Formats: sequence, structure tokens, C-alpha cells
Amino acid sequence: MKIEQIYTGCLAQGAYYIESQGEAVIIDPLRETKPYIERAQKDGATIKYILETHFHADFVSGHVDLAQKTGATIVYGPNAETAFEAYIAQDEEILRVGEIGIKVLHTPGHTMESTSYLLLDANGKETALFSGDTLFIGDVGRPDLAVKTHLTREDLAGHLFDSLRHKIMPLPDDVIVYPAHGAGSACGKNMSKETFDTLGNQKATNYALRANMSKDEFIEEVTSGLTQAPQYFPKNALLNKNGYESIDTVFERGVVALSPNDFEGIANETGALILDTRAPQTFKDAFVPNSINIGIDGGFAPWVGALIIDLKQPIVLVTDEGRAKEVVTRLARVGYDNVLGYLEGGIEAWTKAGKEIDQITSISAQDLEQELANNELNVLDVRKPNEFKSEHIVGASNFPLDYINDNIDELNRDTTYHIHCAGGYRSMITSSILKARGFHNLVEIAGGFKAIAATEIPKTEFVCPTTLS
Repeated sequence: MKIEQIYTGCLAQGAYYIESQGEAVIIDPLRETKPYIERAQKDGATIKYILETHFHADFVSGHVDLAQKTGATIVYGPNAETAFEAYIAQDEEILRVGEIGIKVLHTPGHTMESTSYLLLDANGKETALFSGDTLFIGDVGRPDLAVKTHLTREDLAGHLFDSLRHKIMPLPDDVIVYPAHGAGSACGKNMSKETFDTLGNQKATNYALRANMSKDEFIEEVTSGLTQAPQYFPKNALLNKNGYESIDTVFERGVVALSPNDFEGIANETGALILDTRAPQTFKDAFVPNSINIGIDGGFAPWVGALIIDLKQPIVLVTDEGRAKEVVTRLARVGYDNVLGYLEGGIEAWTKAGKEIDQITSISAQDLEQELANNELNVLDVRKPNEFKSEHIVGASNFPLDYINDNIDELNRDTTYHIHCAGGYRSMITSSILKARGFHNLVEIAGGFKAIAATEIPKTEFVCPTTLS
């Protein structure tokens, strides 16, 4: 028997490969199918089941595509309704895979179809729990993402309490918990950086599993302090429920090299968004006018999901050399399938073709210190509200990138803004968005608040972020 966690850090997501006697199971696969097929081929195994813990919501699963390519059966737990062929398992049903068994545990709460899968080894011993978004390491799934007219988040939290108490906590302490997400996912609010743990340790340390906790206390604790869910979550859930295009079709359409003239023509004809995924400090020196910079080496997919409202938005790409397919893949994981090609030769080819470029002024924290000593500046701090409350430049305004589409009317195009975030990633995204919308008096601060903290620029007194509500 083999159990492998396939963890994708940029999405904080855990998929799983299990194999026994030539039969394999994939749990919660990502959109691309090749890695799972190749992994099974390496063992000479046949993928028998694709187990889905729920309709996810924070990325597009590869279940439909993978099933079509392998003949595997997609399995959901009770209450799931899909637009494609799937096996809806019964609570406590046992699926046989080689020598092992996988017991279906219906654990509603995060969503009503949420299901955990308990692995029974060849001797029937309860060995590992694939808990989806029901139980994380250090946390439990948010109960507010699947709220319906007849179910409040408090109702769902109550179901989650019952699932944890009656289905999961009675399991042996040495069962290994393998969740669907880790720290960085918006599906929980207090996840640990560890990606698996024993159930016994979670019973001892996870606030939501406290033995003497009442149901009312649980509901109060898991529903407090929740932030707004990213707008693309419910859209991804619908794709997972209703199906989508094959990743091969997405690649055929998106991984297409475009000359500067073709790139410009397609952008103009389709109204495509020009997405530049290079590093912020590379982007600032020369970019195609009206480009939006979201660097591939940061929190790429979540920021794309937060800022590009329409999943069907046509997109053309400017990427680092050799990374176009990676970008198309990472966009498809969160449902952005409509990439129409990338700029062959990058910005250098664009420049050589005599095309217009744009730039963003960026200065160091030391330069900002000097300017603030001599002038009154409009400083925009684009970090999250709690980051801002923790410590910020005296006189700065909080303008979180998360809400830029809602708050952009608060800014004046005739005003010069000095923009910073924590490290320089979000500030360049913000600057590029504002540039594309006609704000040209912008100064980005390289290195963000991390660099600012090392200067004598006046700041508010530090408050530990964990003490902020």
C-alpha cells in the first residue's frame, strides 16, 4: 500500500495518491491530469476511483477530465448532485481498492455534501483519514461558503459540530489526518503550516476539537472573524458540479506563441486583458501599456481569482521565457480557461518591433524617507486591514488591494500616490491596475513595509496581529 500527499504550495492544496495491488485512487486532483496518470503508470497501476471530498469551491478539480482519460469512477458522498456521471456513495459504504478498503464518512458542515474517506489497511485497521475541508490541521472548514436560503452559516456550523463529534473524534488517536488544504487557503481561518498530523494531536491542540466544547460555543467560535470569501469560490464550485473543458483544449487555445503584431491585434479585437506575470521589479521597467501585473512567483492564482471578476475574460500573456504553459495551467486551476496566447519573445520582442511601452516609477524605502522628511505625501498602504492596524506609516491611508474594484472611486487621478504593501508584490499589482485605469501619478515603494520598517519613517506603535479581531 502506498499513500502519497501531492501538495501544491501556491494553492495550499493537498491531493492524494493511494495504491494497492495495482489499483489506485486519486483524491481531490488538481485540474491537470498528466501527473496522476504518470504516477499510476510508474506503479503499473490502474486508477479505479477519483474521490471528491466536496465541490471544493477554491479551485477547479480535474476529476471530470481524469475520469474521461482513465475510465476511473468519480465518487462523491451523499447529497451530491452532478451534471456528469458519478457514483454517489452511501454513508459508511466501503470501497475496495486492492487489499485495502476506503470507508465513506459523510461529514456535512463545510458543505452539505462534504465527505471524508477513512482508509482501512489490509487488516482492516483504521489508518488514515482524508478529511477534505471538514478537518484541517489546526482548524476546521468555514461554514459560510455554502449558505443557502434555507441554511445559515450557523446551521452549517451545527452540522459540522455533529460530524466532528460523531464521525471523526471517535476514531483512534493514531489515525493520520490528511486535509485538503493548509495555511494560506481561504477555506479556513487558522490553519497550521503542517500538512498532516495524527488525530490524537489534533484532539489535543485544535481549538475546534476541544473535548468540553458545547455546540453553541463551537458555532460561536467557527463563525467569528471570518473574512469575505474570494469571488471566484462559488464559480469554481459550479464548474466542479457541472463540468468543464478538457485541459488539453485549454492548452491548445492558450499555449500559442504570438508575434507582437498578432498579440496586439488579438488584444484589440477581443478586448483581452493583458496579464504580465513577470516579477514586479522587472515589470516596472517596461511593459505593454494597460497590462496588469500579477507575478507568477507570488500568490498568483488567488490574486487572479480575487481581481479578475469574469472567469470567461479573454486573456493574453506576457511571461518569462519558457513559462507560458505553467501560467496557462495555473490559471486553469482556478477556472480561467480563456487564454488566447502569449507574447513570443516577451517584452524584448515587443520593444524591437517598435511598439509603445509604459513604465512605473519605483523608489526605495530610503528615498521615501527623504521625501517624507521634506514633503507631505499621499501614502497608500495596500495591505489587508489587520496588517495596517498592526503597524503603519503615520498619516498613511489603508487601501487594500482586495477591495480595489470597490474603492477605486475614492482616488483622484490628479493626485500623486506613493504605494506600498508588505514586500512589493501587491503594490505593483495595485500600481498596474491604477495605471490601466488612467492614474499616472504613481510611485511604488520597492520592498514594501519590510524595507520601510528599517527606516526612521514615523510609524504607529506595533500591535501583534494575532490580538486583532
